[in-house]
Amino acid sequence: MGSSTKEIMINSLQQLDPKQHYNYGDYLLWHFKERVELLKGRLFPMAAPNVQHQRVSSYLHTSIGIYFSKKNCDLFSAPFDVRLPLPKHKMKGNKIDTVVQPDLCVVCDQSKLDKQGCVGAPDLVVEILSPGNSRLEMKDKFELYQEAGVLEYWVVDPEHRVAHVYILDETTHKFIGILPTFTDKDILTSNVFKGLGIPLEEIFTEEENMN
Repeated sequence: MGSSTKEIMINSLQQLDPKQHYNYGDYLLWHFKERVELLKGRLFPMAAPNVQHQRVSSYLHTSIGIYFSKKNCDLFSAPFDVRLPLPKHKMKGNKIDTVVQPDLCVVCDQSKLDKQGCVGAPDLVVEILSPGNSRLEMKDKFELYQEAGVLEYWVVDPEHRVAHVYILDETTHKFIGILPTFTDKDILTSNVFKGLGIPLEEIFTEEENMN
């Protein structure tokens, strides 16, 4: 835990040490405009999403929202804090040290929601790649979401006009990639939520027409 953040409010990102281990208690004391995530205690500043990212996010939010409008699940978009207790990761002092802000997430277990956000794994997480964040979404967050027990994980790549879907295997507790990869000629479909399907061509074509 960052002892320097225990007793004072942090008003600037520059006050934090990127080599320090932080937890959610520290996170609550940070009052600066920049968005950050904590991945196993490590600090990751988040770049502002570009126009392409926001257009794709908006389209997906609308399409997924229609599907869940009459279901007992909630759809959230960033910024929305998701605290991930990680069963295989020994948390220092038994305090949560992973706080992420997925681009979109669906939570069906209402007991996981509180005033601050979500505590535990969402059922569905959607991350949209932007230049510079591919490694974070494809490796670091992939491993975190897998370890936390997210049932389904979508990675949407507007630049290459593809989407990757991973579902959690109940036996191995590992993500299984759905093959082949969804391209702009396919309907992006969910394995967990039957009937949820989004034509990728509409997402990417709409983005292309706005450029």
